[in-house]
Formats: sequence, C-alpha cells, structure tokens
Amino acid sequence: MRTVDPEQHARKRALILQAAAREFAVHGVDGTSTASVCRRAGIGSGTLFHYFPTKRALFHALFSDDLARGAAARERALAAARPGDGLDLLVEHLLTDLADPLVPGLLAAALFQANRDEEFAVMVATDEALTRDALTTLLERAAADGCRSAFPPERLAGWILRLSDACYLAAGEEGFDPVAQTAELRRIVAGLVGRPVG
Repeated sequence: MRTVDPEQHARKRALILQAAAREFAVHGVDGTSTASVCRRAGIGSGTLFHYFPTKRALFHALFSDDLARGAAARERALAAARPGDGLDLLVEHLLTDLADPLVPGLLAAALFQANRDEEFAVMVATDEALTRDALTTLLERAAADGCRSAFPPERLAGWILRLSDACYLAAGEEGFDPVAQTAELRRIVAGLVGRPVG
C-alpha cells in the first residue's frame, strides 16, 4: 500500500487552493469551473477531486483554512499583557490580507456565496462573532485600565469590524495603499477607544 507524504500532500493542496483563489477572484463562484482550476494548477480532474470532492468544497476550504489563523490571532490578542497591545494585534490580523490583489474579487464571491449557502454563511458568521467577542473583551479590559470611549465595548467592537470590512471593500480602488490604510485604521481605533493617538 502506498503511503502518503504529508508534506507533499499539503503542498499539492495549497497549490490547488492558490489556483482556485485566482479563478474565484476573477470569475466568481459560478463563472469558475473545476476544469479552469485544474488548468491553472496544472493537474488533472482526478487529482482535484481527490482533495476537494466539489467546487463548493473547494470554495469553502479557501475560507475555512483561515479559521485556525483567526483563532490563533484571537488567542494571542487576549493573552497580551496590555489590552491596547491586544487590540493592535487583532486589528493587524483583521487587515493581514489587505495587500492581496485577489481580495476584492474573493470578497465579492464570498458575499454572493453567503447569500445562498447557509453552511458557508454560518462558518463566516461564527468566525466574525468570535472576533467580535474577543474585541469586546479587550475593549472591556481597556475601559477597566482607564480608556474612555463614547461607546459601550460591544458596540465599539462592531464598529471596528465594520471599519475593517470597509478597508477591504476599498482595496480595489486605484491608488489604494494597504500600509497607510492599516496605520490609519489603528489610529482611528485608538481614538475611538480613548487611547493616545500618536
């Protein structure tokens, strides 16, 4: 019986996901075919279906693979010695992919898919709820440390998420600067939280 090399398996899977991300970003879910993903990845359909039984499973994997990264970021943020540092870490994580040129197309595809795929919508909403809870906890800690915001922590957590979403919606605009956008959002968050803005 042939054994599977885990590293080779992971590399092949990552190659397929990279190809799929490009196809979905440009053509959306409906405009992408498994054949086009295979062509871009340089594989046969049998290989694709070995890793992902359906196009829907492939699309889900693009986003579900990121869940572990989000969980790790929340854990690091909540473990930070100072709540302000934790907020900075979590805002950085929220904007990690801002410079990726595929993001605007993938975001559009994800929004479309969430409106017709309940399992996908629940996956995305659950991750967002966990991030909102982490932000709320950090904001409560910041308030206990003396930061004064005009908004309750839970409401402010919602605004931080909406502002980070808005950054991604703007990412496709001409002249968009992800580094400047991230720095500006950090300053905005600091001002909203009642921390000194440097």
